[in-house]
Amino acid sequence: MSNTATTPTILALDTCTELCSAALQTAAGSWHESANAPREHSQRLLPMVQSLLTQAEIGMENIGLLAYGRGPGSFTGIRICTSMTQGLALAREIPVIGISTLAAMAQQAIAEHGASQVLCAIDARMGEIYWAAYQAVDGLAEEVAIEQVSAPEALSVPFDNEAPVYCCGTGFETYPELLHIKPTMTLLDAVKYPDANAMLALAQHGWQQGLATSVDELKPVYLRDTVAWKKLPGRE
Repeated sequence: MSNTATTPTILALDTCTELCSAALQTAAGSWHESANAPREHSQRLLPMVQSLLTQAEIGMENIGLLAYGRGPGSFTGIRICTSMTQGLALAREIPVIGISTLAAMAQQAIAEHGASQVLCAIDARMGEIYWAAYQAVDGLAEEVAIEQVSAPEALSVPFDNEAPVYCCGTGFETYPELLHIKPTMTLLDAVKYPDANAMLALAQHGWQQGLATSVDELKPVYLRDTVAWKKLPGRE
């Protein structure tokens, strides 16, 4: 869509899990804010964005790329992130790029904790988890087991070496027995939810790879069949 030789100013948003977060990266630096407020995402996100813009002393007209948490995660949270992204991007025709919530957790584990092998799992409720596996390649999370939704016992460890496997996300908190699949697995408590701040590096890489699209091509990822979700009590 745009010249990929230079990286634009990036605004990243995520509300797909209990954590609501926003991050901003410009040529001058980066800023980020987050809040664990699962029922207040729609009220908190835009003030966070305005706060970041104020700190950076820029406006939305300066944003060249909008990165959004595309899921998997909470259906409601994904919808909030999608609608907020649409609203912000449409007004100024800003290109967008979707970032996996699982990849964002893996990226944080790699960038902040030196992980080289990462398993990420989010509690999907209904006795299931969303999960995927990643390895560090040039400092970035690269998928080695695709995103999927499954029963916890279907989780597998695709690493056959003896290097530590760092485990991130609420899936391991809900199903702690998963940490015993392999002796090299260890829970990384510091990375429980995806954070928009970790999405910045992935968004920058995606931009350089030409993966940004128009907002009309925005694609949330639910993984689970929405029909099953609608049949839950109280959601008919």
